This record gives sequence, structure tokens and C-alpha cells, in this order.
Amino acid sequence: MSLYQEYLNEIEERKGQGLHPKPIDGAELLSEIINQIKDVNNEYREDSVKFFIYNTLPGTTSAAGVKAKFLKEIILGEATVAEITPAYAFELLSHMKGGPSIEVLLDLALGNDEAIAKQAAEVLKTQVFLYDADTARLADAFKAGNAIAKDILESYAKAEFFTELPAVAEEIKVVTYIAAEGDISTDLLSPGNQAHSRSDRELHGQCMITPAAQEEIKALQAQHPDASVMLIAEKGTMGVGSSRMSGVNNVALWTGKQASPYVPFVNIAPIVAGTNGISPIFLTTVDVTGGIGIDLKNWKKQVDANGDVVRNEAGDPVLEEVYSVATGTVLTINTKTQKLYNGDQELIDISRSLTPQKMEFIKAGGSYAIVFGKKIQTFAAQTLGIEAPAVFAPSKEISNDGQGLTAVEKIFNNNAVGSTPGKVLHAGSDVRVKVNIVGSQDTTGLMTSQELEAMAATVIAPTVDGAYQSGCHTASVWDKKAQANIPKLMKFMNDFGVITARDPKGEYHAMTDVIHKVLNDITIDEWAIIIGGDSHTRMSKGVAFGADSGTVALALATGEASMPIPESVKVTFKGEMKQHMDFRDVVHATQAQMLKQFDGENVFQGRIIEVHIGTLLADQAFTFTDWTAEMKAKASICISQDDTLIQSLEIAKSRIQIMIEKGMDNKNQVLQGLIDKANKRIEEIKSGAKPALTPDANAKYYAEVVIDLDIIEEPMIADPDVNNADVSKRYTHDTIRDLTYYGGDKHVDLGFVGSCMVHKDDLKIVSQMLRNVEKANGKVEFKAPLVVAAPTYNIIDELKAEGDWEMLQKYSGFEFSDLLPKSTARTEYENIMYLERPGCNLCMGNQEKAEKGDTVMATSTRLFQGRVVEDRDGKKGESLLASTPVVVLSAILGRIPNIEEYKAAVEGINLTKFKPISMN
Repeated sequence: MSLYQEYLNEIEERKGQGLHPKPIDGAELLSEIINQIKDVNNEYREDSVKFFIYNTLPGTTSAAGVKAKFLKEIILGEATVAEITPAYAFELLSHMKGGPSIEVLLDLALGNDEAIAKQAAEVLKTQVFLYDADTARLADAFKAGNAIAKDILESYAKAEFFTELPAVAEEIKVVTYIAAEGDISTDLLSPGNQAHSRSDRELHGQCMITPAAQEEIKALQAQHPDASVMLIAEKGTMGVGSSRMSGVNNVALWTGKQASPYVPFVNIAPIVAGTNGISPIFLTTVDVTGGIGIDLKNWKKQVDANGDVVRNEAGDPVLEEVYSVATGTVLTINTKTQKLYNGDQELIDISRSLTPQKMEFIKAGGSYAIVFGKKIQTFAAQTLGIEAPAVFAPSKEISNDGQGLTAVEKIFNNNAVGSTPGKVLHAGSDVRVKVNIVGSQDTTGLMTSQELEAMAATVIAPTVDGAYQSGCHTASVWDKKAQANIPKLMKFMNDFGVITARDPKGEYHAMTDVIHKVLNDITIDEWAIIIGGDSHTRMSKGVAFGADSGTVALALATGEASMPIPESVKVTFKGEMKQHMDFRDVVHATQAQMLKQFDGENVFQGRIIEVHIGTLLADQAFTFTDWTAEMKAKASICISQDDTLIQSLEIAKSRIQIMIEKGMDNKNQVLQGLIDKANKRIEEIKSGAKPALTPDANAKYYAEVVIDLDIIEEPMIADPDVNNADVSKRYTHDTIRDLTYYGGDKHVDLGFVGSCMVHKDDLKIVSQMLRNVEKANGKVEFKAPLVVAAPTYNIIDELKAEGDWEMLQKYSGFEFSDLLPKSTARTEYENIMYLERPGCNLCMGNQEKAEKGDTVMATSTRLFQGRVVEDRDGKKGESLLASTPVVVLSAILGRIPNIEEYKAAVEGINLTKFKPISMN
């Protein structure tokens, strides 16, 4: 059967799902289609022409290479297609974005046919995705006296690729759609259990919110054809969670506009809003697609005659509506006055949504075009020997005399690219920075590879110290979906220059370790900037930003990222931890105490949490920095002491060495380079030449939070509060309750010890608790299933060497096998302990899940509706988050323990402890 016949069969299958033909990315299939186009009598010719024109992916896909070559033949008269004139061929090339199309355009522009060369030059002037090989050809031609090359460079120097674009409309009409009340998780927009389909944009789009919601959006579009639908998180924040690019892609697919008539299902310009604004990472992704994100502030705290906040019976502030955004409300965004209006009534200033930089993103259809455009303009001006005219909004540079630097300000100044030499920058400054470490995870990696192809990138930027492609999100179940997607992803990334969890050649053992643990290990400098394709990219060394798959692609391709320097909140500690408490309880208490200190205002949201826990090694400190995603912080920085940092770097070196011994290093010896850099950093600290990073004493913070360890008396549990009468307060991570609240009788259906939140000591705690229970009762019986997934293989090896894994094996009813991985996800659980393969497991929700309606007690990070457990008729699923000892004991008892039972169970166990620096 020909590839085309297989494609037709696939089209019929997709018709049954209500889907259009899948876009073509393979050279072999498109070559068959071109042959059918050339055969004027071919029965499939008409459809083949349509597929060639409208259904072929651009960039550096192999199909794009074949398409560009055929269009070149048409332009040169070597092939004739009635439906595609040479002029139309140039138009099609103009929509192919880069890679093979740029190569073809340069061939034509620098060729001998003057008329064709001029046409090619006009198209090239609109293109920005040029790389070193492309710009080198232009520069060489210019130096050789080529007039066309000079004309193109002069256009680039004036940034005509940007200035000639249509201006942003002064008024943008929107019609509101309340997608949910309370925080909107990206799981609502792009569910984790549908992660396998993210790279198939049309198919994945079917999972956004609900089919009913999709019909409501279509109805609004029909009623208001001149307005864009604006998705709203009423009384909440839009876009908290992990699935940012796929979430924004889905919103754009349903409410945005098509980026190109020749590229299917790639939409741009979504408009989203939230009462409490937009999650920082989600907002960055909106910028990537040229969209608009608005902080509505349409509800406020009610105050009485004395100016005091009015509270309800639960002690929560009572909110009152400032203005309505009920579904179907028509509003106007005025980009000139930078206000939001309802008719003539001004509602709110939205200037933060329409900064000069954001207006450029909107005009250009996304931030990539601006990033690459600036580089092209700089290159052209330098080549011509002229000063580039000021076209783009100048980067805001804020420098406050006499003010010290926070830790993040120091890192950004150290890594800044293109800022005014010698100028010290403070929070609010727009900065382009060098990125040291990049991480791509496996359920968004295919989108990252598509973004790299779309921006015509073929090799990792040489300035990146190290990059890693994980396999942890698909570790639990090696099913047909994973087998179809993951090997292709690993080969692409490996060829690109990224260290990959799975070997495309099959020579080294698959490493399904949780991505954040690996990134934490390969970060070997606390001055580093890390970009990763997951909101839990929150390393305890350096400053790490979770990002969408596009921003990850940009970091891989350019070695850079652009963002304002965020404000910081300083977190310090006083007092002493109780003997029966675990550091996880301190993490949860931090959130609770902060909210109490600031009367319910989350001062962490959108800012850097600078946490002073320097006595904890990087593994343990990561439990705090990781959770800052749930605190809605933009990122976090751990301030470490010299000796602690040295220990952490030595551990990191040993783990990188294990990766090398596995055979994971590449031809560029990236991993060995990281060890060399770690050795250099250790020597700098030991010699005193460059001590561990600390902020200046006179640094300025948005707020300072002091956490009192003395008042943390009981384990602290993050509760989704699924039955709260105020639906906006469900599934928020802000409801933190002590153990006694549950009265020792709340039923637990399943326990889960795993995810990036746990480390080796957590697994040792499981082993020690089993020993304690066995000693007391003669044996261990589970009244609820307990799923245990070590985050890394290294941890399992160390537990085996120390005798703890044997104890876990003794009481397990299931142990993973690398030789015989599961091919189907578990849907039912017995009251036994399951030792699962290293990876994300239940935390991700894309493969394994608890039984519907279960009450789950977990060490993981996510309690969003439907993530770990879905609802069933008559019973909401709920995922409560707690420390490892609470989870283990809950599974043994089948209920949440009371405080006496808990204290007895952890007696003599070495829980993770922390002492403030002043106590040492």
C-alpha cells in the first residue's frame, strides 16, 4: 500500500472523529503527492494540490524541504502546475517561515535571473527566521558586491519586516465567556490525560473544557462575528498549572485567528483574563502567540463603615463585584487609551497588558518574530557598517542609586545580553539573558520539536551549557501512544544536541527519572538561569523558570530568553522544628503563614521567592522551591551556605558521572563539560574568590515574610476543599489544614508517595515506617493501596545499597520491571504497596490515575480537579497533599491518622529537618 493510500485511510478514520486530514510533515508522503500533481490524469490530483498548498507543515520538517524544492522548480520554469503560478509559489514560500524555504529564496535572490532575484528579495525582506548559515550567505554576497544582497540588508536594517506590518487595531471588541469560577488550571484547557495528542492540534483541541463549552463559544462567535471571545477565570487566576502551550494553543484554536491560510490549526491572538490576573508562565505563552492577557480586578474585598474587611462565617473576606463580565458581555479593548470599556463606560486601566513590548508581540503575531527580528536587524546594521535605527520599543532599564541587589537581580545582571554596559539593573528592567540549562519534558517535547521546526532551528545554541529531554511523563505505561511518540521525539532531540532520557540507538538503559530532579543535578552553578518545559522547573540552585514549549524551543535555538527582572519576596525562618515534624510541613506552613500575615493577599504571586534555607542540601531544598509553583510564584531562589553548596555540587557531579557511565554523553561532551564547570565553581567557593550567591544587605523586596517554626505543631495538609460552598475556593492549594482538623476518621482510598516533591530520604522514611509497624504489630497490612514511585533510578540504587529497598520489596505486591513495562494503565487497585517505575506516575495524570471518586493522600504537587483522580457520580475525587509519613500511615490505616497515632508512627524516624542559619 502506498503512503498516500495509508494517508487516505487515516483521513477516513479522522472523519469518524469529526477531524480534518492531519497536516503532513513527512517528505516521503509529500513526494508521492507531488508526483500525483505532475500527473495531470491522476485520479487524486485535485486533492493532492490542496494537500500540497494547504496541509503541509512549514519550517524544517522534511515535508517542508520537499515543498520548497518543488516551488523553486515552478519559479524557475522547470515544472508547471496550472494552479500554482510562479507568483503564487513565492507567496507559498513566504508562509514557510524558514529553513529550506530561506535556502531556496537565497538561491533565487542571489541567482543570475534578475527578475526572479528581485521577487525573491521582496519575499526575503518579510522573513526573520534566518540562522548563521543564511546570514553568512547574505554577508558574503554583500561583500562580493551583490546589489540584491545589499538591498535585502538595508531592508533588514530598517526592520521593514516589522514596520510594514499592519498596525494593531485601536479598538478590539471582545465578548466574554466565563470558563470557570475560581482559579483555572491549564488542566481544564489541556487535560493531562490527553497529553499524548498535544502535537495533533485539532485532535487535542477537542478536549478543551467540555463539548458543551465549545458549543457555547461557537454560539457566541455566531452572535458576535465582529468580536473575539475572551476566556475568563471569574474570581480566580487564569492558567495555573503545567500545560501552558497546549492550553494556549487550544484557547487560540477555539477563539483566535489562523496564523496563515496555508498552515492548518496554528492559531494566534487568544484573549484571556482573570479576576486575579494571569499566571506568569501562562501569560508568557500568551505573548508567544501574540495574544492579550488581562488582570480584570472585577471583584474586591468588601469593607464596612470603619474601613475594615467584612468577613463571612469561615473568616474569609466577603467579595463585592466592581463590574460584571458575565458570559455574553460585549467589551472593548482600546489599545490607544489602554483601557477596557463596556460601551462608553471605562472599567479598568489595562496598560500592563499593552506595554510597548506586548504591542510589538501583538503586531508581529507573537514574540518569536520580535526576538529573531531584533537579531536580524542588528546583524544587517553591523554588516552594512551603520547604526540600526530605533524601531523597536527600547528595553526599560531601571537603576536605583544606592539600592542593593536581590539574588535574582544579581543573576540577571550577571547573565544580561545587550544591556547598557556598566549599568546595574533592578526589578522591572527588561532584560535579555543567557540561558545556561534547558529542559524539555516528554508530553510537551513533541510541541517543542514542532516549534523548533517552525522557527527553522536545526542545532542547539552553542552557548547553552546543557539541555535534557526527559522521559518521566510517559514512564509508567509504555503503551501504543508512547511507543508512537517518544522514540520520534528522542531522535529529534538527540540529533538537535540535547541529552536524552532514551537512547534513539537503544544502547544505554532508558532513564525515566523525573525531569526536575535531573535538571537540579545538571545545574552546577547557583548563578545559572534555567528554562524548562514544566511549571515545576524550580531548581534549588540558580533561578529556574517553567515555560511553554515555545519558550523552551527559543532557549534551545538561541541560548537566550527575554523577560523583565521580577520583584522578589524574601522568606526567612525563626524558631525550631518539632521533633515529629517533616520539612514538607514547613513548606505548607509557609503558604498558610504568608496568607495570614498579608490578610489573604498572595504576595508570592508573579514574584521570585528568595528563600533562605541554606543549611539544606539541594535535594531537600528542592521540596520548597518545587512547591513555589503552587504558591503561584514566578520562580524561586535558594540562598545557600558555602559548605552546603559545595556538598550539593559534589552530589550533582556524582550523578552526572553516572549518566556519563551509562553512555548518555554526546559528541560535544556536554555532561563532562558540566562536571568541569562544577569543579571550577567548587574551587571558586573554597578559595573565597567567589562565595555562594547572597543578596545585598540593602536590597529592596516587595515584601518580607518570616516563618515561625515554633507554631507548626502538627502535619500540614493542602486540601482541595472540593465541597466548599464558594466554588472559587475549591482546588486552589491555598487551603492548608492541620492533621487534627480531620478528626482521625476521614477515609482514604489510596496513598501515593512519589513525584518531584520527594527525595531519597522520603523513600527511607517509607522503609523505616514499615519497620516500625512491623515491630509493633508483627506485620504490615494496608487498608488502602499505597503507590510508591522513586523519582530517580539513582535513588533506588542507593536504597538497595543501604538496605531500604529490600524492606520495600518485602511488603510490595507489585514491583516494576524494565524488561516487561506495563502496556496499559492501572484502573483498579488492591490494598497492597505498588513499587512503580521512576517517573511522574499519578502526579501527571496522563497515564495512571486513582479510581474515580477516590480520596487520595499524596506527596505530589497537584490537587486540581481531574488531575490525579476524576469525579464519579455522587462523589467528587479529591487529592490531599501531605508529607511522606502522613501518606504512608493513611494508607496503612485507611484513614487520616490522629496526631497521637502519627507521633507514635514516626518515633525514632529520621524525618527531613531544617534549622535556620542563626541556630547553627
